[in-house]
Order: sequence, then C-alpha cells, then structure tokens
Amino acid sequence: MRPPIHEFSAERLAGGSQSMADYAGKILLIVNTASHCGFTPQYADLEALYQRYREQGLVVLGFPCNQFGSQEPGDAEEIASFCQKNYGVSFPMFAKIDVNGNDAHPLYQYLKKAAPGLLGSEGIKWNFTKFLVDRQGAVIGRYAPATAPESIAGDIEKLL
Repeated sequence: MRPPIHEFSAERLAGGSQSMADYAGKILLIVNTASHCGFTPQYADLEALYQRYREQGLVVLGFPCNQFGSQEPGDAEEIASFCQKNYGVSFPMFAKIDVNGNDAHPLYQYLKKAAPGLLGSEGIKWNFTKFLVDRQGAVIGRYAPATAPESIAGDIEKLL
C-alpha cells in the first residue's frame, strides 16, 4: 500500500503534472514559497541543502503561494525567472497554489493534518513553512517560516 503522500500530484511550474509517487524512496522538504517576502533569501539556503544532500536522496519541493500579503504575485514564467536569476534554484518548483482555505491544494491539506502547527493549529501561518517527509512517505516534522533551512540539516541527516 502506498503512503498517503504518494497519492497526490501537482502541476509543475514549467507545466505538466508531477505525481508525488515519483519521489518514493526520497526524503522530501516541502516548502510554500514567495518571491517578495522577508524570508525569500531562504531560497539560497534551500538550494544549498538540495545541492549538499540530493545525491543521498533529498529533494526540495517549492510551492509558490500568494496567500500571505500577496507576496507571490507573478505568473509561472516570472517566478521561474526570479528563482533562477536571484538564487540559482534548481530544485523542483510547482505551480502557484493555495495552502489554506477551501481551495487549499490537497497535498497541503494532508501535510497540515499530518503535522499540525503550534497548539494543534492546522493552518499555515506564513510563507516558507517547511515539512520534512521521510523515504517511506511519513511526515516527520513541520518547521516555522523563521526556521533557517540550515538548522534542519541535522534532521535531514538522521533520515539519510
């Protein structure tokens, strides 16, 4: 039986659908992103983690979201260009989604239930909330937007 996370799919930023089952056996760091946020420089740190651990099985998945202060207003081409030009992002990026509310992407509905935030809150509070998923598809942890990606490296190493 497949883990629930592998039942989802999402549209890639460049187009086309991507099944999460394609990442079976990988460690995932799933992040809702934005190009005009105080945390946007985390793109560089996320890329550094991806480069350091990708040969060992880590994949960072970026999901642009415009729900927090309208900090991701661009279209797919603008987002891709911004991420590549400013931060050299090479990890998979997906089409802009909602992470909260009635239109929240099903993957994020699942992630929020699997790893609630503070005081059991399921909502995403801001851009750059991070979810760590192990090789078997279990959600291992949820990290606040202010949590520096580098500080998650120890948790990633335990899963390698």
